[in-house]
Amino acid sequence: MDATRVSRVISVFIYAAGTFLAANMCVAQTDPGPRGGAAGAGGPIAGLTAGELDFFYNHGAPEFADVETVADGLGPRFNLDSCGGCHAHPVLGGSSPAVNPQVARAALMAPGNSVPSFLAINGPVREVRFVKNPDGSADGGVHAIFTISGRSDRPPGCNIQQPDFAAQQTRNNVIFRIPTPTFGNGLIEAITDATIRNNLANDPGNMKAKLGIKGHVNTNGNDGTVTRFGWKAQNKSLLLFSGEAYNVEMGVTNEIFANEREEDSNCATNSLPESNSALHVGATDPSDIVGFMGFMKFLDQPAPVASFGSVTAASVGAGRGLFLATGCGFCHTPSLGTGTSSTAALSHQQANLFSDLAVHHMGSGLADGVTQGSAGPDEFRTAPLWGLGQRIFFLHDGRSRDLLETINAHATDCSGRTGGCVESEANGVVARFNALSAAQKQDLLNFLRSL
Repeated sequence: MDATRVSRVISVFIYAAGTFLAANMCVAQTDPGPRGGAAGAGGPIAGLTAGELDFFYNHGAPEFADVETVADGLGPRFNLDSCGGCHAHPVLGGSSPAVNPQVARAALMAPGNSVPSFLAINGPVREVRFVKNPDGSADGGVHAIFTISGRSDRPPGCNIQQPDFAAQQTRNNVIFRIPTPTFGNGLIEAITDATIRNNLANDPGNMKAKLGIKGHVNTNGNDGTVTRFGWKAQNKSLLLFSGEAYNVEMGVTNEIFANEREEDSNCATNSLPESNSALHVGATDPSDIVGFMGFMKFLDQPAPVASFGSVTAASVGAGRGLFLATGCGFCHTPSLGTGTSSTAALSHQQANLFSDLAVHHMGSGLADGVTQGSAGPDEFRTAPLWGLGQRIFFLHDGRSRDLLETINAHATDCSGRTGGCVESEANGVVARFNALSAAQKQDLLNFLRSL
């Protein structure tokens, strides 16, 4: 073959290859990213009474957004000084914002403290848990990042130090959690145990079993009822969730968690509990945790959109069908009904949460080594997907900002691996997702960003 013909063949090959790549790049699937436009969340649920609306706007929301001081009970150890700082995106009550307040506000709220390496200005708000105690026994508890030692309003002589996070990281003893959105939490609380259990047991065509999906509810150790809040569905109620977060995240003692977690007598000087309802005759002020509870209880569920940006309604509709066809909906149940509630607006409603509220084995790839209730080291609650369209960070530790990456992180294949590898219940569904065409995957991703 002469040089001219060789040159022509090479040119044709390059042209054909380029055409093939260009055609496939046009349909390559990508996460559309956080959806712009109106938040579609953050307001009260329709049908609240005048008194309930007054509580939402004049007690709940202001308390949730309030910045705490040491006199209010902040510390001695804390992760942030406001509920609303962590639950900020896309509006008050949401999840971690684009600019991390733990970094942006560190010099103001925790002067003299160091910002650990696992926090970044453009990263997620994080809490830290240690997997093991120094003696090797299970820990799993939150170890607050900051102290009040450098603040001007600290008690005299308070000089406690931050934990040595770098040393714990060297020992692979550190795991992270990020804030869960609180939208629609009153609806979640109003779903009956029977509804959750019956939905989990329902397996049309035996498809859950064929795909390896099992799951189970987490339960309260005293009465056996279904717990449903938190990354491992470890908390029973919004009031309990509020009381624990107030104490664990901000160090504020309250009527449910009445004891300081840091009892250094030079730092823990406030009367306990630091936040409680006024108990004298004629008192009308609720405690802060009741305010938090009321705000979350009355928050409406996020509203999905039919289309957004360049994403068409046809693509979103096709994506919803593929979401169900691949089996995503077996765990991310599109809708569950509520029972009878003392709040009429929450009674017998459809909660379009896209979750079964059960915990499932997510495999060794996502395991955090922490057990809470009956949720084991690699088990997590099915994360509700409502509001996903505007969320920035994904997975329990915020390691991902990309939906495609997040979907694939749900799979752990232990083939050929040893050393106690645990497979994920999502393996079959992720395999079905990856068998879709690039255009179909894009439709499914577009649907998720419409929620």
